Amino acid sequence: MVDIIERMFDPEYGEIPDWVLDRDDDPAGIPAGLDAMEPGPFLAAILENTKVEALSGHDRIVFLRAQQRMASHYSAGVYETMAAVTQYMRDTDDFGDHTFATEAAAAEIRVALRLTRRATDGELSFALELRERLPEVWAALAAGDIDVRRAKTIAHHTYHLTTATAHTVVDQIIDIAPRLTTGQLAARLKRLCIEADPGEAKDRYAFAVEERRLVAQPNVDGTTNLVGHQLPPHRAAAAMARINHLAKRLRRQGDQRNIDQLRADIYLDILDGSTTTNATGPRGVVDLRVDLATLAELADTPGDLGGYGPVIADIARQIATDSPSAEWRYTITNKGRATTTRQPRATDQPIHGGTIRRRPTATQTHTVVARDPTCIFPGCRMPATTSDLDHTAPYGGGGPTTADNLAPLCRHDHRIRHQQRWTYEPLANGDYQWTTKLEHAYTTSGAPP
Repeated sequence: MVDIIERMFDPEYGEIPDWVLDRDDDPAGIPAGLDAMEPGPFLAAILENTKVEALSGHDRIVFLRAQQRMASHYSAGVYETMAAVTQYMRDTDDFGDHTFATEAAAAEIRVALRLTRRATDGELSFALELRERLPEVWAALAAGDIDVRRAKTIAHHTYHLTTATAHTVVDQIIDIAPRLTTGQLAARLKRLCIEADPGEAKDRYAFAVEERRLVAQPNVDGTTNLVGHQLPPHRAAAAMARINHLAKRLRRQGDQRNIDQLRADIYLDILDGSTTTNATGPRGVVDLRVDLATLAELADTPGDLGGYGPVIADIARQIATDSPSAEWRYTITNKGRATTTRQPRATDQPIHGGTIRRRPTATQTHTVVARDPTCIFPGCRMPATTSDLDHTAPYGGGGPTTADNLAPLCRHDHRIRHQQRWTYEPLANGDYQWTTKLEHAYTTSGAPP
């Protein structure tokens, strides 16, 4: 590999790194820190000339991350060129009409890349958003720190903000964006956007709810999608919690339909008045986390709705005071530092919990859910209320059934943890360190994004 890099060496890129000259030319090995290397000709040469089949399982993951960095770098170049084509059209347009110049650029790009007009408009709009409005996001993409999925998530969730406010939000998220899934990133952005301009968020929510509607969409296979749009999140969450509860009850009673089929059938039974499914009985449980100052109307900090994400302060207060349509389990938090070894996070510490229309619930379960409101598996956002409680130190090995030895894992990730021999341990700061089957370590938190 050293020979390969020396042959492609160009002084323009500086000296060849020491790790290239010092390492053995072993086709089965890769340099340490390959997945953190700056995208460029050296990284490209290694990726091009390494046989992934010769790598260990651990190194294949490192190699995959390095490939993603290069892919992000190249994608940034594509979007930069799209924006450059548009700028050329604007600079050479005799009429000074930027709209027409942009359309002309889109036509060139569409034909060159064999794209549909709609796809071209979307890609070019994103390119211009990056280069003209969110240059820090483009820079992170070019550096390989984030991928296109994360860049589009940031652009999508900040498009409604003024440029100045968008920059403020991006400055707060860009450094941690590489460590978040797109779902976590979207939830964090929602919260930051609400906090950046609570008034705008409230007005935008009110306008969106006014546009609520139900749409029936026929599919090519003869089925139909029945979809509610722009619904109030707390009512949608309550409805979903009830449907989940009824579906799980039917499964326990021996119904052979899978859980998705049961949810769909119960949904229709409730709406059309059918009696094939017993849609009565106890309602589901939904979690809300909100700080005390917001409940007291001294602040407009967004709450966090389990399974949905951040909600504006008005919705959080409404849920906490009057929600007869479901059993709402609430946790009031403060901004102080907790004193126990398992709860030292600096913010959003549980200081009180209970239930509205309370049903009997184990004290240990509520303590764990208040501490870790989501599944603690890396990247998972499933609510703890619908997750299993896993013994951190296995019960079969003598691990006690105590709140400090329990953590929420959704059913899927619970199986991964045991069947694939993943392990985790709680850290002093309240987070968890996971070790995968291929011996990669990841740190995750059960706190809401």
